Amino acid sequence: MANLFRGTFTAMITPMNEDGSVDYEGFRSNVKFQLENGVTGLFPLGTTAETPTLDENSEEEKIIEIVMTEVKAWEKVKHVKVPVVIGAGSNNTKDAVAYATRAKNAGADAVLIVTPYYNKPSQEGIFRHFEAVSKVGVPIIVYNIQGRSGVNISTDTLERIAALPNIAGVKEASGNINQMMEVIARIKSKKPDFAVLSGDDGLTLPLIACGGDGVVSVVSNLAPAVVSEMVAAGLEGDFEKARKIHYRLLPFFKAAFVDGNPSSIKYAMSVKGLPSGKPRLPLVEVTDSAKQIIEKALKDCNL
Repeated sequence: MANLFRGTFTAMITPMNEDGSVDYEGFRSNVKFQLENGVTGLFPLGTTAETPTLDENSEEEKIIEIVMTEVKAWEKVKHVKVPVVIGAGSNNTKDAVAYATRAKNAGADAVLIVTPYYNKPSQEGIFRHFEAVSKVGVPIIVYNIQGRSGVNISTDTLERIAALPNIAGVKEASGNINQMMEVIARIKSKKPDFAVLSGDDGLTLPLIACGGDGVVSVVSNLAPAVVSEMVAAGLEGDFEKARKIHYRLLPFFKAAFVDGNPSSIKYAMSVKGLPSGKPRLPLVEVTDSAKQIIEKALKDCNL
């Protein structure tokens, strides 16, 4: 599993039409753009995709159909594996099991399961949640993001989760590099096939330097080739090259979140002519001041 979940994975946006409906052909175009620009794999239906606002039947299932169709066609022609990790998280364990089952049936390579949010379970509750989903029989990327879920998965708990069947790795978005290093030292050192992926673009290179496996990137929605180049260089040990790209992109790493995600990256994509559209309520378009910051970062980073 380590080789499968090692590299640059794009946390894909869901583009919208002017009337607020999903721009399916725009999504298809974005998938092709990612594939053509060398990303390792795709993460549709995550936070960046505005999944909480999508209809779980008509819209989510159409998105799954498109991404799986395009990726399978690409793999057939290029003879290269492109992992698809479908977001299947919920704060209702029963629903997470159902979403994971749907993803498995669609042919996904793995599912992304976020810490249950809002109801803030105990560490034991978190463990049992992942234990239940692990029984579906599809590889799981654990998504640890306290800023959105309200609770952190302790390394003790993650160590227990990692011992369950079908646990492939973690998307670490705690923002705590010390915790990330602890995960590598305590879990990955004993289970080398446990992927540790950064959930923050700005921490990608530091995490790789510490032994991490890559990134689930928001910025690669707009700059897949450049982010992929940085990650590949870091994973190959060429830190001089990777640092150069990291500092080139640093202003945009910040600008891509200046007024929230995915509002900021969607605006940046619209500036560059990529399918994006405005976010759905309760998210709104970025402010005029944020637009200026994003536009300046695009120019400064030569994107």
